[in-house]
Amino acid sequence: MNNLLLQLDHCTIRFGGLTAVSDLNLQLGGNDLVGLIGPNGAGKTTVFNLITGVYQPTGGGVSYGGRPLAGLTPSSIAARGIARTFQNIRLFPSLSVFDNVRVAFHLHLKHDIRHALWRGRSFLEEEKEIDAKAMELLDIFHLGKFRETPANELCHGDQRRLEIIRALATRPTLLLLDEPAAGMNPTEKVELMKLIQFVEEKFKISILLVEHDMRVVMGICRRIVVLDYGIKIAEGTPEEVRTNPKVIEAYLG
Repeated sequence: MNNLLLQLDHCTIRFGGLTAVSDLNLQLGGNDLVGLIGPNGAGKTTVFNLITGVYQPTGGGVSYGGRPLAGLTPSSIAARGIARTFQNIRLFPSLSVFDNVRVAFHLHLKHDIRHALWRGRSFLEEEKEIDAKAMELLDIFHLGKFRETPANELCHGDQRRLEIIRALATRPTLLLLDEPAAGMNPTEKVELMKLIQFVEEKFKISILLVEHDMRVVMGICRRIVVLDYGIKIAEGTPEEVRTNPKVIEAYLG
């Protein structure tokens, strides 16, 4: 694989006697769009938690850009360039749409609390720059008109859109999307597919997508990895996965 970005090397994690992910090998390159599918309980979100440092593997390892992620906190991993969304939307509901995006820029701030208290020229200039970048992102995704609207007053589809915008504000090179189509109607799912493709092309980032809706996965992913009981049972193009007997038996059937 050219331009290897993310690598899970024989990754295993056990919770007591339960092996949630077993000996998983997974690679993503630059500007890759990969789907991760499988039945409920297959270990998909656990893989996201391994990548983002929520869990530490009990065997094997995770590396990003050729550097191991072992022992790093989730915030440190985010600073390395990995952002994620969640199956259950986790916005700041009472904050405005603008502030939900603005808060994500703290990850790369040059100034700290001392500068905030002193409020010197360089601090104010950085704050102005962040405001401009936050609005630019909102306008790109057609949410600028909701700038002052509390996040919990947006429709479900726009809340999903806002969560992706907030993740992009951390300047990732890899975006993990955990069931972004959950709770969406068919029209919203079509718009989501267009949005994910737009994000990949516009921001030149890689995307790893966990999703149960096969129309979404098959419609946009160039490669799909299939888990069953924490074990990778297949990997390939959408057509290869769709016709794989093991996948049909475990999931698609």
